[in-house]
Amino acid sequence: MFIGHFGVGLAGKKVGTKLSLGLIFLAVQWLDLLWPALLIFGIEKVEIQEGNTAFTPLNFTHYPVSHSLVAVLIWSLLFGVVYYLLKKDAKTAIVLGIMVSSHWVLDFVTHRPDLPLLSSDGVKYGLGLWNSIPGTIIVESAIYLLGIWLYLKTTKAKNRKGKLAFWSLIVFLVLIYVMNIVGPPPPDVEPIGYVGLSQWLIVLWGYWIDRNRTV
Repeated sequence: MFIGHFGVGLAGKKVGTKLSLGLIFLAVQWLDLLWPALLIFGIEKVEIQEGNTAFTPLNFTHYPVSHSLVAVLIWSLLFGVVYYLLKKDAKTAIVLGIMVSSHWVLDFVTHRPDLPLLSSDGVKYGLGLWNSIPGTIIVESAIYLLGIWLYLKTTKAKNRKGKLAFWSLIVFLVLIYVMNIVGPPPPDVEPIGYVGLSQWLIVLWGYWIDRNRTV
Protein backbone atom coordinates (compact mmCIF):
# COMPACT_ATOMS: atom_id res chain seq x y z
CA MET A 1 0.00 0.00 0.00
CA PHE A 2 1.19 3.52 -0.78
CA ILE A 3 -1.35 6.37 -0.91
CA GLY A 4 -3.46 4.49 1.63
CA HIS A 5 -0.78 5.08 4.26
CA PHE A 6 -0.77 8.79 3.51
CA GLY A 7 -4.56 8.78 3.60
CA VAL A 8 -4.36 7.47 7.17
CA GLY A 9 -1.79 10.15 7.92
CA LEU A 10 -4.04 12.92 6.61
CA ALA A 11 -6.97 11.52 8.58
CA GLY A 12 -4.74 11.31 11.65
CA LYS A 13 -4.65 15.09 11.87
CA LYS A 14 -8.30 14.91 12.97
CA VAL A 15 -7.41 13.08 16.19
CA GLY A 16 -3.83 14.31 16.53
CA THR A 17 -4.40 18.03 16.12
CA LYS A 18 -1.29 18.82 18.20
CA LEU A 19 0.89 16.82 15.83
CA SER A 20 2.47 18.28 12.73
CA LEU A 21 1.50 16.54 9.51
CA GLY A 22 5.22 15.92 8.98
CA LEU A 23 5.46 13.98 12.23
CA ILE A 24 2.28 12.09 11.39
CA PHE A 25 3.74 11.11 8.00
CA LEU A 26 6.91 10.02 9.78
CA ALA A 27 4.82 7.75 12.02
CA VAL A 28 2.53 6.17 9.43
CA GLN A 29 5.42 5.63 7.01
CA TRP A 30 8.12 4.75 9.54
CA LEU A 31 8.31 1.10 8.46
CA ASP A 32 8.77 2.07 4.81
CA LEU A 33 11.24 4.80 5.73
CA LEU A 34 13.31 2.36 7.75
CA TRP A 35 13.14 -0.48 5.22
CA PRO A 36 15.15 1.17 2.38
CA ALA A 37 18.12 1.81 4.67
CA LEU A 38 18.02 -1.77 5.94
CA LEU A 39 17.82 -2.95 2.33
CA ILE A 40 20.86 -0.89 1.30
CA PHE A 41 22.94 -2.29 4.17
CA GLY A 42 21.86 -5.85 3.39
CA ILE A 43 20.04 -6.34 6.69
CA GLU A 44 16.74 -6.97 4.91
CA LYS A 45 16.14 -8.46 1.47
CA VAL A 46 13.73 -8.24 -1.44
CA GLU A 47 13.59 -9.97 -4.83
CA ILE A 48 12.04 -8.95 -8.13
CA GLN A 49 9.72 -11.78 -9.12
CA GLU A 50 7.27 -11.25 -11.97
CA GLY A 51 3.81 -12.45 -10.96
CA ASN A 52 4.54 -12.43 -7.24
CA THR A 53 1.25 -10.53 -6.98
CA ALA A 54 -0.80 -8.80 -9.66
CA PHE A 55 0.01 -5.40 -8.19
CA THR A 56 3.75 -5.62 -7.56
CA PRO A 57 6.63 -7.88 -8.62
CA LEU A 58 8.45 -7.35 -5.32
CA ASN A 59 8.93 -10.46 -3.23
CA PHE A 60 9.70 -9.38 0.35
CA THR A 61 11.79 -12.33 1.44
CA HIS A 62 13.33 -11.00 4.66
CA TYR A 63 12.26 -7.89 6.57
CA PRO A 64 11.76 -8.75 10.25
CA VAL A 65 13.29 -5.54 11.63
CA SER A 66 10.97 -3.21 9.78
CA HIS A 67 7.83 -5.28 9.14
CA SER A 68 7.50 -8.13 11.61
CA LEU A 69 4.50 -7.77 13.92
CA VAL A 70 6.66 -7.89 17.05
CA ALA A 71 9.03 -5.24 15.68
CA VAL A 72 6.13 -2.99 14.70
CA LEU A 73 4.70 -3.15 18.20
CA ILE A 74 8.10 -2.19 19.58
CA TRP A 75 8.47 0.70 17.13
CA SER A 76 4.95 1.89 18.02
CA LEU A 77 5.78 1.81 21.72
CA LEU A 78 9.06 3.66 21.18
CA PHE A 79 7.38 6.42 19.18
CA GLY A 80 4.76 6.90 21.86
CA VAL A 81 7.26 6.83 24.73
CA VAL A 82 9.66 9.29 23.10
CA TYR A 83 6.84 11.71 22.35
CA TYR A 84 5.52 11.43 25.91
CA LEU A 85 8.97 12.08 27.39
CA LEU A 86 9.31 15.19 25.23
CA LYS A 87 5.79 16.59 25.48
CA LYS A 88 4.25 14.94 28.58
CA ASP A 89 1.04 14.36 26.59
CA ALA A 90 -0.10 10.76 27.06
CA LYS A 91 -3.17 10.96 24.82
CA THR A 92 -1.27 12.31 21.81
CA ALA A 93 1.58 9.85 22.45
CA ILE A 94 -0.90 6.98 22.22
CA VAL A 95 -2.32 8.40 18.99
CA LEU A 96 1.19 8.58 17.53
CA GLY A 97 1.92 4.98 18.49
CA ILE A 98 -1.33 3.81 16.88
CA MET A 99 -0.36 5.65 13.69
CA VAL A 100 2.89 3.70 13.53
CA SER A 101 1.10 0.37 13.91
CA SER A 102 -1.55 1.37 11.34
CA HIS A 103 1.06 0.80 8.65
CA TRP A 104 1.29 -2.92 9.48
CA VAL A 105 -2.51 -3.24 9.53
CA LEU A 106 -2.82 -1.82 6.01
CA ASP A 107 0.08 -3.94 4.80
CA PHE A 108 -1.63 -6.98 6.34
CA VAL A 109 -4.63 -6.27 4.10
CA THR A 110 -2.63 -5.78 0.89
CA HIS A 111 0.37 -8.11 1.14
CA ARG A 112 0.27 -11.79 0.39
CA PRO A 113 1.33 -13.85 3.46
CA ASP A 114 4.88 -12.47 3.74
CA LEU A 115 4.65 -10.34 6.90
CA PRO A 116 6.47 -12.25 9.66
CA LEU A 117 5.45 -12.52 13.28
CA LEU A 118 9.09 -12.21 14.36
CA SER A 119 11.39 -14.21 12.11
CA SER A 120 11.24 -14.75 8.34
CA ASP A 121 11.37 -18.48 9.06
CA GLY A 122 8.22 -18.41 11.18
CA VAL A 123 4.52 -17.69 10.70
CA LYS A 124 3.67 -15.06 8.08
CA TYR A 125 0.56 -12.98 7.50
CA GLY A 126 -1.23 -11.17 4.68
CA LEU A 127 -4.71 -11.15 3.13
CA GLY A 128 -3.41 -10.66 -0.41
CA LEU A 129 -5.41 -7.69 -1.72
CA TRP A 130 -2.47 -7.07 -4.07
CA ASN A 131 -3.64 -10.08 -6.07
CA SER A 132 -6.37 -7.80 -7.42
CA ILE A 133 -5.30 -4.55 -9.08
CA PRO A 134 -8.86 -3.09 -9.22
CA GLY A 135 -9.49 -4.08 -5.61
CA THR A 136 -6.23 -2.49 -4.46
CA ILE A 137 -6.95 0.75 -6.30
CA ILE A 138 -10.50 0.97 -4.93
CA VAL A 139 -9.47 0.38 -1.32
CA GLU A 140 -6.44 2.67 -1.40
CA SER A 141 -8.28 5.44 -3.21
CA ALA A 142 -11.15 5.30 -0.71
CA ILE A 143 -8.74 5.63 2.23
CA TYR A 144 -6.84 8.42 0.48
CA LEU A 145 -9.97 10.43 -0.37
CA LEU A 146 -11.34 10.01 3.14
CA GLY A 147 -8.03 11.23 4.54
CA ILE A 148 -8.06 14.30 2.28
CA TRP A 149 -11.62 15.12 3.31
CA LEU A 150 -10.90 14.78 7.05
CA TYR A 151 -7.72 16.85 6.78
CA LEU A 152 -9.55 19.63 4.98
CA LYS A 153 -12.33 19.49 7.57
CA THR A 154 -9.73 19.83 10.33
CA THR A 155 -7.41 22.49 8.91
CA LYS A 156 -7.56 25.60 6.77
CA ALA A 157 -4.89 27.44 4.83
CA LYS A 158 -3.37 30.53 6.42
CA ASN A 159 -2.06 31.76 3.08
CA ARG A 160 -1.59 30.72 -0.55
CA LYS A 161 1.33 28.50 0.42
CA GLY A 162 -1.03 26.50 2.60
CA LYS A 163 -3.18 25.67 -0.40
CA LEU A 164 -0.33 25.20 -2.87
CA ALA A 165 1.74 22.98 -0.59
CA PHE A 166 -1.21 20.75 0.26
CA TRP A 167 -2.69 20.26 -3.20
CA SER A 168 0.69 19.86 -4.89
CA LEU A 169 1.45 16.98 -2.49
CA ILE A 170 -1.94 15.38 -3.16
CA VAL A 171 -1.34 15.47 -6.93
CA PHE A 172 2.29 14.35 -6.56
CA LEU A 173 1.33 11.27 -4.54
CA VAL A 174 -1.32 10.32 -7.09
CA LEU A 175 1.19 10.64 -9.94
CA ILE A 176 3.70 8.43 -8.12
CA TYR A 177 0.96 5.90 -7.44
CA VAL A 178 -0.11 5.79 -11.09
CA MET A 179 3.49 5.45 -12.25
CA ASN A 180 3.97 2.49 -9.91
CA ILE A 181 0.91 0.81 -11.40
CA VAL A 182 1.53 1.36 -15.12
CA GLY A 183 5.32 1.63 -15.15
CA PRO A 184 7.75 -1.23 -15.79
CA PRO A 185 9.15 -3.21 -12.85
CA PRO A 186 12.50 -2.04 -11.46
CA PRO A 187 15.41 -3.48 -13.44
CA ASP A 188 17.38 -4.42 -10.34
CA VAL A 189 17.01 -4.57 -6.58
CA GLU A 190 19.84 -2.13 -5.80
CA PRO A 191 18.07 1.13 -6.81
CA ILE A 192 14.94 0.28 -4.81
CA GLY A 193 16.49 1.24 -1.49
CA TYR A 194 17.79 4.58 -2.73
CA VAL A 195 14.48 5.47 -4.36
CA GLY A 196 12.70 4.48 -1.16
CA LEU A 197 14.79 6.93 0.87
CA SER A 198 13.30 9.78 -1.18
CA GLN A 199 10.12 9.36 0.88
CA TRP A 200 11.82 11.40 3.59
CA LEU A 201 11.12 14.41 1.35
CA ILE A 202 7.39 13.75 1.79
CA VAL A 203 7.86 13.98 5.56
CA LEU A 204 9.50 17.39 5.12
CA TRP A 205 6.68 18.33 2.74
CA GLY A 206 4.21 17.54 5.51
CA TYR A 207 5.98 19.93 7.88
CA TRP A 208 5.89 22.63 5.18
CA ILE A 209 2.16 22.12 4.69
CA ASP A 210 1.32 22.40 8.38
CA ARG A 211 3.41 25.52 8.87
CA ASN A 212 1.08 27.25 6.44
CA ARG A 213 -2.20 25.83 7.72
CA THR A 214 -4.06 26.08 11.01
CA VAL A 215 -6.42 23.74 12.86
